[in-house]
Amino acid sequence: MQWWHILLIIIGLLALWFIITYNLLIQLRNKVRNQWSQIDVQLKRRFDLIPNLIETIKGYTKHESETLEKVISARNTYLSATTPEDEMKASGELSNVMSKLFALSEAYPDLKANTNFMDMQSSLKDTEDKISYARQFYNDIVMKYNTKIETIPSNIVANMFNFKQETFFEATESEKENVKVKF
Repeated sequence: MQWWHILLIIIGLLALWFIITYNLLIQLRNKVRNQWSQIDVQLKRRFDLIPNLIETIKGYTKHESETLEKVISARNTYLSATTPEDEMKASGELSNVMSKLFALSEAYPDLKANTNFMDMQSSLKDTEDKISYARQFYNDIVMKYNTKIETIPSNIVANMFNFKQETFFEATESEKENVKVKF
């Protein structure tokens, strides 16, 4: 075998590695985007359930307007978010005030017994569980993607085609605090 045959084989293997690496980076980036859209779907579901829940609660809790206003404000903040980072932050704020809203139900036995409220609370709890799972899965995919674009030798291809790191979905400081409910 002549030296140029060996050189052609090496060039062919490098080209194959390059193509495989590039395609893997594209797949991982698309998985990150897909997982973000999965979170977005659940956040939208929660967003749509909130007005009905608030209307049900208003009938029982005329004097708890401050908590309800905070929920509405957090919902509107989420609606006006324009980037995934803003949506992550707004989602955290909304989760925080929703936990306070559910704590209100403990003070109102009639509200806790209301079928509509219980159905909506159950739907929101289910949605919150799905959001939590989706966030975890999103972070797992982001970790794989970020690791791939940072490690040698795939970082060569990542740098050539300007692949950028993605942001993890992290809990805000307010989400890490204990919920304090005052009646």
